[in-house]
Amino acid sequence: MVVKKNSSTVMYRGTGRRKSSTAQVILMPGSGQITVNGLPALDFFPYATLVQDMEQGLVATGTKSDFDIRVQVRGGGFSGQAGAARLGIARALLEVTADFRTQLRALGLLTRDARIKERKKYGLRGARRAPQYSKR
Repeated sequence: MVVKKNSSTVMYRGTGRRKSSTAQVILMPGSGQITVNGLPALDFFPYATLVQDMEQGLVATGTKSDFDIRVQVRGGGFSGQAGAARLGIARALLEVTADFRTQLRALGLLTRDARIKERKKYGLRGARRAPQYSKR
């Protein structure tokens, strides 16, 4: 959804989910700064590889220095939050222009990763781990 605020600034929005994390992404024309929950991305995420993972869509489309990105994430851990932000950024880039779809689709950035934690079952120690078997 494209949101015009005043007549000069244009914002592109995208929502991403991964594991139990949700990210709301806003792209605005700018210089390429990424803030996550009010902090620079490199300060928020403990590993630089998570930031690189999050930026994949921008690198693929060549728009890394064209937009300022604000990400609001909640829930889950760092890996899930980075994955949610990556999907949100990819969806927001589609709002910029639909021409990016083939590049983003080829890298698998538009597909929601549906893997979530499996629930614990009764009689088991976890989701699948059974108690130790004793023959005698």
